[in-house]
Amino acid sequence: MSSENSGSFIEIQNITKIFGNTSAEAMEAITKKNISKQDALEKYNSVIGVSDVSFDVNPGEIFCVMGLSGSGKSTLIRHINRLLEPTLGKILIDGQDVMALDKNQLQEFRNKKIGMVFQSFALMPHRSVIDNIAMPLEIRGINKNKRYAKANEILNTVELTGWGNKYAHELSGGMQQRVGLARALAADPEILLMDEPFSALDPLIRRQLQIEFIKLSKKLKKTTVFITHDLDEAVKVGHRIAIMRDGKVIQVGTPEEIVMNPEDDYVADFVKGISRLEVVKANSIMKPIDEYTKSYGDIPKDAIRMNENDVLSSLIENSVASDKPIVITNSASHDVGVISHKDLLVSIVEGQDE
Repeated sequence: MSSENSGSFIEIQNITKIFGNTSAEAMEAITKKNISKQDALEKYNSVIGVSDVSFDVNPGEIFCVMGLSGSGKSTLIRHINRLLEPTLGKILIDGQDVMALDKNQLQEFRNKKIGMVFQSFALMPHRSVIDNIAMPLEIRGINKNKRYAKANEILNTVELTGWGNKYAHELSGGMQQRVGLARALAADPEILLMDEPFSALDPLIRRQLQIEFIKLSKKLKKTTVFITHDLDEAVKVGHRIAIMRDGKVIQVGTPEEIVMNPEDDYVADFVKGISRLEVVKANSIMKPIDEYTKSYGDIPKDAIRMNENDVLSSLIENSVASDKPIVITNSASHDVGVISHKDLLVSIVEGQDE
């Protein structure tokens, strides 16, 4: 995926969260001496939840935070809406210092700016689907007719038309998570926080909801922080990914950057199972036009043309029926590079050797 917008909307600046002992001695050892989580626990009775994490999220971007259990990803996301207070660091939302908000300002901020989707669905069992979705609007004091109208509109958006009068126990897991997403969207928040929203679902439903969420995101363009323990999911859903380990961010990059240039052995182990075919883009393997012509002569006039953001699988599919090179164009339809059959073969072989 590619993000259409630029410029930071969410700024995470050096966030550290320590549970337990936060004495000056403990904090100096953790922040200055960079001791491990195990040493912090054994020597100071301090639990490092998040350690000096910084990154920006652009408007409309789906930013995935990926890590195994205990990596700090869920702890981190709860700082954005101040469900947790950081020990150190700052969070800016659209330039506003979230840490500086008083109680009333924080409540308004949560109600209007942020929607959250949980792994456990967190639906109210005594409320109908329509009442679950309308709940954020009810909290804001919106009258019943208006909030029901909005809730029904969102029901259509998440493809649950006609299910408004049902209750949670009457829905499948996938349908319940659609209701959870609809509830988060009902108040039209600027930011979506999604904490492993699909991980409790079976694989087929999970893939279906990933596809639906990607389509919905392209339409609504909500700035999203998406937590997952599954790199396949992060690669599929995210514009960019932050990989966490032991409370620290190890690498931030596009799916392509992380798969092709892992920061260390830890990240490399994760990306081994990721197919380059759906990640590597034309602009990363194409050669300059003049370099091609020097080696092979003029480019055939009837050569296939494809976009610089097309992935390797599409390039291969389109090259099968032709022995000619593929000319790569940019968003303005200008020719910017060439990919030969040899370039495609090298890209495939490199992926198999890693």
